[in-house]
Amino acid sequence: MSTNTIHITNGDVAAESLRAALSAANRDDRVLPLRDDLAVGPLRGVDESPDVRAEFWQRVVGDGTRDLTAEFAQQLTELERLTGADSHVVIWHAQSAADQLTLRRVCYHLRNSPQRLNEVRLSIRDLTDPGAWAHSRPDQATSLGMFAPDVLQAHLRDAAPISVLRISRLALEWQEVKQANGETRRLRDNTFASGSFGELDAFLLAHTTHAWRPAACIAAELMVANVGFLVSDRIALWRCRELAASGRVQLRGDASSWRTLELCEAGTPHPAALSTCPD
Repeated sequence: MSTNTIHITNGDVAAESLRAALSAANRDDRVLPLRDDLAVGPLRGVDESPDVRAEFWQRVVGDGTRDLTAEFAQQLTELERLTGADSHVVIWHAQSAADQLTLRRVCYHLRNSPQRLNEVRLSIRDLTDPGAWAHSRPDQATSLGMFAPDVLQAHLRDAAPISVLRISRLALEWQEVKQANGETRRLRDNTFASGSFGELDAFLLAHTTHAWRPAACIAAELMVANVGFLVSDRIALWRCRELAASGRVQLRGDASSWRTLELCEAGTPHPAALSTCPD
C-alpha cells in the first residue's frame, strides 16, 4: 500500500485506536473518522445537505451549544475532498450496521474511482478479548471501535482492493437504504431492513416496572439486545426522554445523563420503591 493512503473509520473511538496502531507500525497515514451513526435517523438527502442529519441529532443530543449543521457540513466537505483526491483509501469495518453503512456510503462516493478503494474486514472472530461484551450478543455484532490498537496493527497487512463489481453493488445498496429512509436500519445476513424507533420503545417499556429502576440498567439491556444494530447509550437515553415526554414512563433525576436518572412505569410508584440492576 502506498504511503499516500487515507484510512476511514466509523467514529472517533475507532479512529484513535487505528492511529495508535499506525503509530506503532511507524506509519504516518492519515485517518479520517466519519462521525455519524448511520443506522439511526433519516438518510434521504444526506449526501446533498447537512441539514437532515444535523436536525435529527439535534433532537437526540438536545445540546444547543453545538453547531451540528457545521459539523455535518464539514463531513460532507471531507467526502468531497476524498472524491477529488488521488490517494488510496482503506475502509475499516466490522460487522455492525453503522460500520457497514459507512462502507457503502464511501463506496458510493468513490464509485467512479474503484481502483483507489481498499478494505480491512473484522468480525467477532478477531475480537480476542474473551470478556468483551460483544461475545454475549446473540447477533455477534461488532464495531471497529471495539478492537484494541494491537489487533488493528496485526490487520494492517490485510488491506485488500475491493472489486469493481462489489463497489457497484455496495453503492447501489447505499442508494436503496437512503431511498427507504427508515427510522432505523437492521443488518441481518448482510442485508438491510428498515425499522422504527417504536421497536426500541417497546423493548424499553417491556423492561420497565412499577418500581423505580436506574435507567442505565434498562438501557444496558437494550444495548445488548438483538435488534439488528448496535444501540448507543445516546439513542437509548433519547428514547427514554421521548417516552417520558409522551407520558408512557416517568423519569426522575438528570434527564441529560445516566448518572442519577431513574425510570418507572407511568402512574404513581411508591416513593421508596427502587429496583437495582441485576448482578
